[in-house]
Amino acid sequence: MIIIPAIDIKGGRCVRLRQGRMEDETVYSEDPLDVAKRWQAAGAEIIHLVDLDAAIEGRLVNFDTIKKIAQAVTVPVQIGGGIRDTASAEKYLAIKNVARIIIGTAAHSNPEFIAELSAKYPGRVAVGVDAKDGFVAIKGWVEVTDTDAIELAKVLEKAGAAAVIYTDISKDGMLGGPNFEATKKLADSVNMHVVASGGVSKLQDIIDLKDTGAGSVIVGKALYSGNIDLKEAIEKVKN
Repeated sequence: MIIIPAIDIKGGRCVRLRQGRMEDETVYSEDPLDVAKRWQAAGAEIIHLVDLDAAIEGRLVNFDTIKKIAQAVTVPVQIGGGIRDTASAEKYLAIKNVARIIIGTAAHSNPEFIAELSAKYPGRVAVGVDAKDGFVAIKGWVEVTDTDAIELAKVLEKAGAAAVIYTDISKDGMLGGPNFEATKKLADSVNMHVVASGGVSKLQDIIDLKDTGAGSVIVGKALYSGNIDLKEAIEKVKN
């Protein structure tokens, strides 16, 4: 199980949201680069960067900040938020240390986009399937569709996606525990790498997620609140 620390960027700052609500934020740092260096020093194998403003606006609002972080750290990063066309995707993929990009809204609306990008950049295109009550949420989680999350994941796997980041948005930022059942159901339904996200509140949650079939887990608020020590957690899941 790979533990991936999350750095969500809004207005150039490192923040965490509750259930994806842009108006319900907690600012944890004015300098996301300092945070990235802290997670790297703690042993992170990969860092998760999200442009929250871009997720809403559909353009790369915090691109310069994210580029600065990716180039400054020595571990790989994965990037999501507002990547909805080839130009945006390739702008990120050209940056040093960017292992993969995560496409959510555009993956839902245009699976062919994922197929084309995956063919050109094999292994570097992941998809974000964000769900509420089993249905896909898009555009920064402000719009819940009538698309079944698992069915979308299957379509995107066929399109060539290298991994799926699965987030239960009702759990995100709440420290109430992940949706183990839904994560397992998704992992049982696809053969691609599954990254669990949302609700991790304690080390035991990460340990229990290993049983769902997820290969990685994104941890955010639990790290910032001190509920989980990243270095300790990495050591625990390795043993």
